[in-house]
Amino acid sequence: MIKVLVVDDSPLIRALLTEVLQLANDIQVIGSAEDPFDAREKIKTLNPDVLTLDIEMPKMDGISFLKNLMRLRPMPVVMISTLTQQGAPATLESLELGAIDFIAKPTKNVAKELRDYTDILHDKIRAAASARVRPFLPLKENKHAKIANPETVRFKVNHLSVIGASTGGTEAIKEVLTRLPTHFPAVVITQHIPPVFSTSFAERMDRTSAMTVKEPKDGEIIETGTVYIAPGDHHLSIKRKGSDLVCSLSQSEPVNRHRPAVDVLFDSVAKLGLKSLTACILTGMGSDGAKGLLNLKEAGAKTFVQDEKSCVVFGMPKAAFELGAASKQVPLEQVADVLMRLAIKR
Repeated sequence: MIKVLVVDDSPLIRALLTEVLQLANDIQVIGSAEDPFDAREKIKTLNPDVLTLDIEMPKMDGISFLKNLMRLRPMPVVMISTLTQQGAPATLESLELGAIDFIAKPTKNVAKELRDYTDILHDKIRAAASARVRPFLPLKENKHAKIANPETVRFKVNHLSVIGASTGGTEAIKEVLTRLPTHFPAVVITQHIPPVFSTSFAERMDRTSAMTVKEPKDGEIIETGTVYIAPGDHHLSIKRKGSDLVCSLSQSEPVNRHRPAVDVLFDSVAKLGLKSLTACILTGMGSDGAKGLLNLKEAGAKTFVQDEKSCVVFGMPKAAFELGAASKQVPLEQVADVLMRLAIKR
């Protein structure tokens, strides 16, 4: 039984979250708190397995409380965040500080929308309960890098790297992208993330990466030195247009309960017949991307997954590895190095 403490200043949200979470046979809400000070005492007395934490609260905001919590008593936290442009940066900061995941709280028809999220809420709590919790640590120099000066390396002109990720993926992707040089061949990423948040995430990655990072427009030509991140609520696939590869966006039905879905991206790339292609799956819950990675491997791509020890949730990588879609597991701190070695012009 997963014991959950709900922290939110809204009595309505506390009641709704409690109601929805307890529909699961393996989840028990053992208490609720209206502010961080109340939460601090209840964490001591109730010892929950997972905390749901609102970002905007009186007395102390959720981010400040999370900083203290991850420093003094690291535990699985799922943030409750308003699905707005203003709320996105704080939510991404919470993931950077060590929160496992977040739930986008609707701004209208709250009761109905939260009930519609029932399965997603349950999955996120289960993933958090089994996740590897880490206190916030800044990026370290990559001591395992085998490429001494990547800025001087020549890469294959028509090489493409594709990446899939979910829970814990925003920080894993940052770890990878900050290690890639400006002239690295194009990278295309599907990360499970809702709209608004995906835009803020792409902008955040663009500020911290040497490569250009963006959400692509439908029909946009793929170029070297650029990372394309699937927009929230849109599947991203890659198609040929003459001699170019272009991004194609759609709002067709969710795949594996996700839109964007990793399998949609991977399956589209597997059909292109590319001669130089690398694909990997990073941390995440579920199995999205496993079949697509196998299709890529069978199409000639070099494939690998993030290893269990460095994953926040070893769900998607495990599913792909057990399916035989990848023969190798790679620690997160070595993923960028592997991507570079596979893209080097010999």
